[in-house]
Amino acid sequence: MASGNVTAGRIASPMGSLTLQYGRKYRNGLNWITTIALIGFHAGAIAAPFTIDYGAMVAAVVLYVVAGMLGIGMCYHRLLTHRAYRTHKVVEYALTWCATLALEGGPIFWVATHRLHHQNSDRDGDPHTPREGTWWAHMGWIVAGGGTHHDPSVLARYAPDLARDRVHVAISRWHWTSNVIVGLALLAFGGVPYVLWGIFFRTTIGLHATWLVNSATHKWGSRRFATRDDSTNNWWVALLTFGEGWHNNHHAHPTSARHGLAWYELDLNWMGIRLLQAMGLAWDVRLAHAREAMPAE
Repeated sequence: MASGNVTAGRIASPMGSLTLQYGRKYRNGLNWITTIALIGFHAGAIAAPFTIDYGAMVAAVVLYVVAGMLGIGMCYHRLLTHRAYRTHKVVEYALTWCATLALEGGPIFWVATHRLHHQNSDRDGDPHTPREGTWWAHMGWIVAGGGTHHDPSVLARYAPDLARDRVHVAISRWHWTSNVIVGLALLAFGGVPYVLWGIFFRTTIGLHATWLVNSATHKWGSRRFATRDDSTNNWWVALLTFGEGWHNNHHAHPTSARHGLAWYELDLNWMGIRLLQAMGLAWDVRLAHAREAMPAE
């Protein structure tokens, strides 16, 4: 899963166009803007427990669900990246806005990064494989490199469907504003404690939860399917991410809207999609089953 905006080294091809190079060996130095922002958010997260406010803590939990479940799991990942189901555009855009609250970049950046991950999972070209270091896969790839955005032409190569959508382009450009809006609302309603819990603490925990999918679920867990990568099913990452931790299932069947394929594999993101389907707001839902063979790669 992606988090933040991707940068990559570039080399000139014989035809004069640019070929992107992904992975640790192509990334040098620190992205100071991202690094300083992350330090600030971690500092705010550490400060939050010193201002105990139960209302603020409830707000943080609610926003964690909105950003992590409705946003990242149900929308950025299963809807936009893999098109595991379809919904009305107004619902798609609303869920996309929820995802921007996770502070993991706009939809075009996130989707392009994750599609690259699947294309080169745990091989040369994977933006965040633990084979290049657990810390690298967790968050090193976020803070490394000198740039914070791909060129639009580069993004269009990996997320052409979103790059053609004016609303997704606008959301990608202004993705950071959602937290500003919510932060100001929290400040007006409950003061500084609400901001510390609802923005800084909630966002920081959410970022690490997503990053654990990149790191932990490619190192620790069980493997139901013999995928070509190192993906695993990890129950505790699944709990933190509403079902994204059933990662080996996902890599075996990437277009399935359900990742928890066994009855005991809790997948709240799938339950949310199923609820949308029951309400008539989701259709063409793709499903895999635990005993179903992997599609040919």
